[in-house]
Amino acid sequence: MILTRLIMNKNKNKKTYYTCAGLGLLAMLIILTVSCTDGFDALNTPTDRVVASEVDGSLLGQAFADAQWRGVRGGGGGLQTGKNLFADLYAQYFATTSANFDSDQFEEIGSWVNGGVWRTMYGNSLRSLDFVLKFTEENNLVVQNAVASIWSVHIYHQLSDYFGPVIYSQYGNGERVVLYDSQESIYNDLFNVLDDAVGVLEQNRGTSVFGQNDIIFGGDIDNWITYGNSLRLRLAMRVVYADEQLARSNAEAAVAGGVMTDNSQNAFVATTDNNRNDFTRITNWGEFRMSASMQSILQGYEDPRTGAFFSEATMEEDGTQCGACGYRGLRNGLPRGAKNPELNFIFSDMGQPYLPSARGGGNPPVEVMRAAEVYHLRAEGALRGWEMGGSAQELYEYGIRASMEEWDVATPAEIDAYISSTNTPADYTSNFEPSWDLPALSDITVAWDDSGDFERNLEQIITQKWLSLYPEGLEAFAEYRRTKYPRLYPIIESRNPNIPEDGQMSRLTFVTSEYSQNLDGVESGIQKLGGPDVNHTKIWWDQKPE
Repeated sequence: MILTRLIMNKNKNKKTYYTCAGLGLLAMLIILTVSCTDGFDALNTPTDRVVASEVDGSLLGQAFADAQWRGVRGGGGGLQTGKNLFADLYAQYFATTSANFDSDQFEEIGSWVNGGVWRTMYGNSLRSLDFVLKFTEENNLVVQNAVASIWSVHIYHQLSDYFGPVIYSQYGNGERVVLYDSQESIYNDLFNVLDDAVGVLEQNRGTSVFGQNDIIFGGDIDNWITYGNSLRLRLAMRVVYADEQLARSNAEAAVAGGVMTDNSQNAFVATTDNNRNDFTRITNWGEFRMSASMQSILQGYEDPRTGAFFSEATMEEDGTQCGACGYRGLRNGLPRGAKNPELNFIFSDMGQPYLPSARGGGNPPVEVMRAAEVYHLRAEGALRGWEMGGSAQELYEYGIRASMEEWDVATPAEIDAYISSTNTPADYTSNFEPSWDLPALSDITVAWDDSGDFERNLEQIITQKWLSLYPEGLEAFAEYRRTKYPRLYPIIESRNPNIPEDGQMSRLTFVTSEYSQNLDGVESGIQKLGGPDVNHTKIWWDQKPE
């Protein structure tokens, strides 16, 4: 079964326990039917824990929904401290305006990583998902197990992309020491998990599992197959500089199996009035704005997505109210003394859908994967000479078109004009502080450069992918580390002595709670990392020659 590679317990007879305090939605659901002090094995069983084998299977769908929602950092502040204050900044979608947010200056804030990344995933999403995987394994629910396994790949690859080695095969082993797996071994296993899971689902096309408790695809198995293949393609391209043969074989297999080709196949986690997109909450706090790099690219390309991605500034640099002053980006890495609340009016907030309801905002679903990204992955594969079902130019242009259509910002004729445009990124002018101004990030056009070499065409593909991924900074940050594109402006000031202003964070460091509670495990992770546990040690797949 798929699960056996995900969770390899040393003692198969051990029961799995879940604390009532840390399970979120799952805990509340379990409490409705099982008291947190009743129904346990009599001896040596903690009185605040539920035995997984005694949980009624009717709760399976709710547990899976919880794993999905927590897996995109829904609720509890995970989006802000787990993504927005790290990946979103290092991908330069945004820059911070709050004086206390030093992560924009390459300083890692340990408490944010511990709570927003580690605890959000291991203590919430993976805890619920672990229950689903084990329950479906023990009860021979092979289709449900396959779907849950695909979702586990999403969570584990993003965790590993942040840290490198992480807890993987030993998660839930019930031991005091939980060893880490190397990123190379994790990725190799994730490919196997996807291969097996999609194989199971192929034998069950046209069926449905989890129903509306699947808050991504509503239980549609065919969509899970397409997403599983698309995820395999993402992971394949991620490892291309570490193991090109592994990358190519998995990329070609993914495309042959059938990947996303239409926005109707996009993967988004649904939101509700009770489970809101957290951007609609944190945009109310006035702590970040559009980045200068984003301004250079959007402005230079005259990109139709600009007004969907961001809102116009409402104040001139001299304090004059202007209502709509245009789209303005802020340099990353401002020192504390340069930040003040007025910057929130002088520079652009997120677009209307992401604003609080009190400001006319909406509640958009949370992005997981889109057809536009998949087209750009295929375009890069074709550029490398792989069989991707089209030429690099064709797939690149399909990716742009898919993104424009998803955001519903342009007519077909306007999209054609954008695709053929020879516009280039613009010089950056802050309209606030002349010393921040810089020349254009790059001279690449939107229009495919037939005479361009490999790197120039790759820069075109990744720049458009960076735009189409917005606001999914986790993937944009990973792709920037992998390819070094798009070109981004240096930050103004670094507080990290090992990373200069024109450098980049390579990873997050292992969390303090692991050092205090699982030291042997952390030391196994450092050994497999191949370097010190610092922000500038590169992870396994980050091997593109400088």
